[in-house]
Amino acid sequence: MLKFRTLFGGRKCAVIGMVHVGALPGTPRFENSVEKLVHNALKEVEIYLKCDIDGLLVENMHDVPYIQSRHFNPEVTATMTRVCSEIKKIVDTKLPCGLQVLASGNKEALAVAQATGFHFIRAEGFVFGHVADEGYTDANAGLTLRYRKNIQADDVLVFADIKKKHSSHAVTSDVSLVETAKAAEFFLADGLILTGTATGSPADGQELKEVQACTSLPVLIGSGITVDNVSNYSSADAFIIGSHFKKGGKWGNELDVERVKRFIEKKNSLCI
Repeated sequence: MLKFRTLFGGRKCAVIGMVHVGALPGTPRFENSVEKLVHNALKEVEIYLKCDIDGLLVENMHDVPYIQSRHFNPEVTATMTRVCSEIKKIVDTKLPCGLQVLASGNKEALAVAQATGFHFIRAEGFVFGHVADEGYTDANAGLTLRYRKNIQADDVLVFADIKKKHSSHAVTSDVSLVETAKAAEFFLADGLILTGTATGSPADGQELKEVQACTSLPVLIGSGITVDNVSNYSSADAFIIGSHFKKGGKWGNELDVERVKRFIEKKNSLCI
């Protein structure tokens, strides 16, 4: 918890804005211009900065259909490194920046973070296997943290999804969310991310209370937060928000600056 509070300046309910990088080279929707990817990502970052966002999370959300990290080619890590490097140039050095590489590219994300000075990653499949839409994801905490040690990236925090969205957890149906949270803490996660069932779907407020009661780690809400339901999650340590900040509340649309401003105003009135 101390590392998290130090990173976010002790703020409660820190707002982490999603930067959805356009489709990367080699993926079906790539539009043949890395420069355009960089330009659009920086445009989103500039909007967030004007709205006094508390942190950023960069993600290759447009790389549908996703593949598992063992199938990645070098251009994935190379392009994300380029984007993150350009973002780092325009943000305050104290603004927490993180990234996620879909799908389950935890080692790749650590490499990019270490190379670009980013502060944290969002990790899939940290504890217990699950079936996602891109296939079976095996637990990887041991491999992820050993790789972090090997590249001397101990300062890069790992926030782990538990019972994550877009996944079937039938194979671990006898393992509760609370037990999953305890396992992630035991396996040295730096924070836990709680989600709904899909992008834009709200997390369960009761589950938030149950997880907070069983762990000393910071708990972040990773999907479905809106200006209308944020009061249900005011005890959370941070909100990761993408869909709600976009025009029409759709993650694939452009950022809506008024949505961002309204949300931060509402959050500030709740989390003092």
